Amino acid sequence: MTRSFEELVAEADAVSVEGWDFSWLAGRATEERPSWGYQRAMSERLARASAALDIQTGGGEVLAGAAELPPVMVATESWPPNVAKATELLHPRGAVVVADADEPPLPFGDAAFDLVTSRHPVTVWWEEVARVLRPGGTYFSQQVGPASVFELVEYFLGPQPEHVRRARHPEDARRAAEAAGLEVVDLRAESLRTEFFDIGAVIYFLRKVVWMVPGFTVAQYRERLRELDEVIRAEGAFVAHTARFLIEARRRRS
Repeated sequence: MTRSFEELVAEADAVSVEGWDFSWLAGRATEERPSWGYQRAMSERLARASAALDIQTGGGEVLAGAAELPPVMVATESWPPNVAKATELLHPRGAVVVADADEPPLPFGDAAFDLVTSRHPVTVWWEEVARVLRPGGTYFSQQVGPASVFELVEYFLGPQPEHVRRARHPEDARRAAEAAGLEVVDLRAESLRTEFFDIGAVIYFLRKVVWMVPGFTVAQYRERLRELDEVIRAEGAFVAHTARFLIEARRRRS
């Protein structure tokens, strides 16, 4: 690595982190993908749907990757820059983007959709998902699992208590879905290797995925970043493990 710590920091601290596109990290970080292929599987379900809702769509990048959208396609998003980006990306596909606070209730009537999707939702309001699904309708989602990338989180925040490490456990999602009246028909989890090859990649990631190290700024963590830069230069990468799970749940017909 020929670029200095200061050069890498300045670049990563200035680049835009709008949307949910991680292409800036190409060649600078890698993450294994889950074996189930969420976007392909989501696309297959969208092609069979008549009315679908994508919750917390981000900048719309994942939804826009679907080969075919249903006749009625709606997406929700709370962050204004992402709302604008998703609108620009999805309107040409015939999808409507609704600005929503990501708090209940969802701004739709009962039984409005036969498919609800969401990739990496921050929070799932299971009762609302069940309400807007038609009887027999499906919720299909890839979510972040427990202690995801915690090697990096704990590098900055120190050891986390067990209840924090266990948060977002797939079995908790199962119980919440069932309590809302949904039948879980598929639940799978995987641990995936993630590597950061320079300190700029770490900074970009923490600026974009803001809940990993809440309130993260370069100024606050500069010395810790400098130490991590030395580790990466010596070892070639900082290795962490991403937790992902897939859940598919169906609203009972009666």
